[in-house]
Amino acid sequence: MSTYAFGFVISKLQISNQVKMLESHTMPTINIWNNNLPSVVLVDIQNKLNVAHTTIQNYFSTPLPSSKVDVVAIPDLPSVRYVSTWGILILRESEILKSGVFTIARELIYQWIGLWITPYWWTDANVNKALISFLASEIVFEINGGLEFNGKYPMTILYSLYYELSKRYPHSRITGMKHESMTFKIELIIRMIKLTIGGETFKIGIQRLITDFKFLSYNGSDLWNALSKQAKEDNVLDSALSILDIAESWLKLGRLPLITINRDYNSGTANIQQKVYLRERPHDVPDQENMLWWIPIVLSRQDTLSLFNYYPYIWMNKTNNIRISNMPSRNMFVIANPEEVGPFPVNYDEQNWNMLSIFLRTEIERESISVYTRAKLLHDAWNLAYAGELNFATALNMTLFLKNERNHVVWNPVFTFIDQIGRRLEMSSVHRKFELYIIELLAPLYDSLGPENINEDIWKTDLRELTKRFLCRSGYLPCIQASQRAFKVWVNSSNPNHENPVPNEYICPVFKWGSMKEWMFGLERISQFPKLRLQSDRTFLLKMLAGCPAQREKIYHLLELAILKNISFFSDNDKILIINMVTTRSIGYTTLLDFLSINWAYVHQKFQNTSLWVKLITSATGMFSTQEGYDMAKTFYDKHNGQFGSAQHLIERSLRNIKDEVRWSEQNLPVIEQWIDNFLTHTQKTNA
Repeated sequence: MSTYAFGFVISKLQISNQVKMLESHTMPTINIWNNNLPSVVLVDIQNKLNVAHTTIQNYFSTPLPSSKVDVVAIPDLPSVRYVSTWGILILRESEILKSGVFTIARELIYQWIGLWITPYWWTDANVNKALISFLASEIVFEINGGLEFNGKYPMTILYSLYYELSKRYPHSRITGMKHESMTFKIELIIRMIKLTIGGETFKIGIQRLITDFKFLSYNGSDLWNALSKQAKEDNVLDSALSILDIAESWLKLGRLPLITINRDYNSGTANIQQKVYLRERPHDVPDQENMLWWIPIVLSRQDTLSLFNYYPYIWMNKTNNIRISNMPSRNMFVIANPEEVGPFPVNYDEQNWNMLSIFLRTEIERESISVYTRAKLLHDAWNLAYAGELNFATALNMTLFLKNERNHVVWNPVFTFIDQIGRRLEMSSVHRKFELYIIELLAPLYDSLGPENINEDIWKTDLRELTKRFLCRSGYLPCIQASQRAFKVWVNSSNPNHENPVPNEYICPVFKWGSMKEWMFGLERISQFPKLRLQSDRTFLLKMLAGCPAQREKIYHLLELAILKNISFFSDNDKILIINMVTTRSIGYTTLLDFLSINWAYVHQKFQNTSLWVKLITSATGMFSTQEGYDMAKTFYDKHNGQFGSAQHLIERSLRNIKDEVRWSEQNLPVIEQWIDNFLTHTQKTNA
């Protein structure tokens, strides 16, 4: 036994004697140590443990060599995973009280993989964590069909990886984030291998790993070799291929690939190219031409949608280009990497994108493409356009089917897109047109969701809240009116400092579209905020006051109070929060730049040697993306050159970055504006 697997617990917790597991020679006794939880709650926990343990044991086809497992539910345990030891599951009480089984499954699997078979060294810990997390997700799908994931697995971790690993400087040198994203990436690699070799082969491969290494230590290559050996025995992997080689091509590179498929419609062939996926500009990552992966080319074709399987059409070796044949006829599309089999986006030629867009607008045909694939097509199109790999008109065409789309999984990535693009357009003449486009996009969805229902699914509640928030932000008149009615109740309440009856989603529209008087009412609540109230409520209100206004005078007044007048009710953390929130919108960072220009002497003298100085300079100059914005930042720089101190190199970097963003704007804004003009004209004619 590894000393790493040994542990003990000393506590005043009580053991549950009221609920007993079914006696079984293959099932250990499971004790629940708890802080006097009600018996009805303990019965529910015991049932979840029983179901999870039985499902996991059946999956591994191997019982734990332990007569008992003690589950220790600690009320105030810090949020640290995998502190459990051999025969002891150590969990935070709130985690074990959740309705789902993911956390319980994860900690139980850790008994098999992590404690019974142990990672050889800390360098193998990420593989171990990723394997446990993936298997726990598989168990959840087996127990309840993945209901507790609310359609967000694996998309949430996948989208976060797409954004992080396509940055010019991933992780910003934050070690903890780097480790977490590495674990996520390995989990998605494991998922890719499972899908391409088949669930049964994968399961037997994991059973082989446990059998071969029980009471021993293993390293990452042992996992890949066990899966490879089983896949070849089952004839689902070519004898010339190695899962170890495939996995290592992904593990050794801190990026993700982009696949581009250009079809030759005359010859029925297609050229497939791989390169590094870079979303942020400039695309000047060193050595990118040598970054190559083993990539499974899984294809779904319009003429055989109902016969789809995950078996790769071909494995793309670590090579830049391959050519494949036997494509469908010229009037039928292909979809590569459906269901996000592997963690990589896919681009197509314009004709294939257009066929997909038209197909998705027909309800019966749209439903023949799975929800995860529909979400992927949307996500890829928008992000590839943002990265400069796809024309924005083509990407916007892919949103036209959303008029009739009602599945929350498909809608999940949409709100991120419209938020990001909306921020990019704020300083341009296109912005108000883009808001009208958002209203046309979201209003039918909001109407279809109907009024709130206490018994409705959580996905419906979440989707309604998101839709309402973005409609309000875009100036949807019914939302603004409802916001002002709710806000008026607060204004007229007898004790506004001790209660806030306004729903959170209605606060921002009032501060954005409402009067100065309404905004000042919110500011007064900050100055008079009772100490006994939740400070998180104060933080939320301050965020809305700083981040929502569309009028310069509101923002300038707030900056005067926080920076110039140094009002006592604003702490140093408040000032940082105000600057962060103000600069989320163009009206905010342009006002901040004006504020610094007008009050330069005072701000320079008071803050140059403080931690706030760099934050002020970079926030005021780092967000511009148009030529007008560049000119403003450059004028500010020229006027005060040599006085920026520790922020000198940062403002110079900002100016270089703005030039790249200006090129993006000049290339894309005319395309976006023309598309939206055509869309709004067509919509008006249709409505008329």
